[in-house]
Amino acid sequence: MSFLRFIVAIFFLVSINFGVSNAHYKLNPTFYDCTCPNVINIVRDVMEQIQRRDVRAGAKIIRLHFHDCFVNGCDGSILLDNATGIISEKDANPNVGAGGFAIVDEIKTALENECPGVVSCVDILALASEIGVILAGGPSWQVPLGRRDSLTANKSGANSDIPSPTETLAVMIPQFTRKGMDLTDLVALSGAHTFGRARCRTFNQRLFNFSGSGRPDPTIDSNYLKTLQRLCPQGGNGGTFANLDKSTPDEFDNYYFTNLKNHQGLLQTDQELFSTSGSSTISIVTNYANNQHKFFDDFVCSMIKLGNISPLTGTNGEIRKDCKRIN
Repeated sequence: MSFLRFIVAIFFLVSINFGVSNAHYKLNPTFYDCTCPNVINIVRDVMEQIQRRDVRAGAKIIRLHFHDCFVNGCDGSILLDNATGIISEKDANPNVGAGGFAIVDEIKTALENECPGVVSCVDILALASEIGVILAGGPSWQVPLGRRDSLTANKSGANSDIPSPTETLAVMIPQFTRKGMDLTDLVALSGAHTFGRARCRTFNQRLFNFSGSGRPDPTIDSNYLKTLQRLCPQGGNGGTFANLDKSTPDEFDNYYFTNLKNHQGLLQTDQELFSTSGSSTISIVTNYANNQHKFFDDFVCSMIKLGNISPLTGTNGEIRKDCKRIN
């Protein structure tokens, strides 16, 4: 063998090995096939049990997944409690009162009993989100897996990067584009508000003093406004819950978008998608309201895209034994 052919052969072998190594670090639905082959069944079994006692389980989990990925990427940082060197994202304004943490812990316990130290907490969020959507009648998809858990949290990032319920569309669009998400992703992912609840304090300003005007938000349907004002009176209990989707609050469908067309979106961030004059989001909302299949297809694509925001893979991060704290 000539020296040149020897060098080419070595380069080829190195390239093959490098390619295999890199492939291992890419998210893949089959990531746990050898190390924890029952992972999907275990997560599904726990979610089904929890869903029977808490119809909001799926909505809680998908909110955690979204809020996690929009900070430092999908790394499970939202699950960490305060500790030495860690300022918890749970205390950031968008996460105050968020539920679902106990659900993650319950799933993690079941997985640790079956395959200890294998499945990351952030992959639990991704898997449980998909299963929660299915259990509510929504679409299914193959969830890419192989993320690892962060060793840090970012409370300030949570305060700045996660859209608040009172954001305008002009603020939300750059928040999404900075994460590599476009207008279709913004509208499709907002469609997760087709199930779940929101507290009065997240939309109360729309009912009585919108933008400091001393009047209600003019984009709210008048009859819907009266219903919300009775549920959430001025000066009343801000912790009272209202359905995000007034029509089918516990089902994953496209009625959320029909509500927006009828000016019956609960949060400002919801109604902005349809009521912002001249916005391209209006046609997307209309399309989804008329075509549930299209909404489901786009939602699946956007969820996979969301789950691919800056994940930790390979030897980065760790696989937490307890999702609330680093090992």
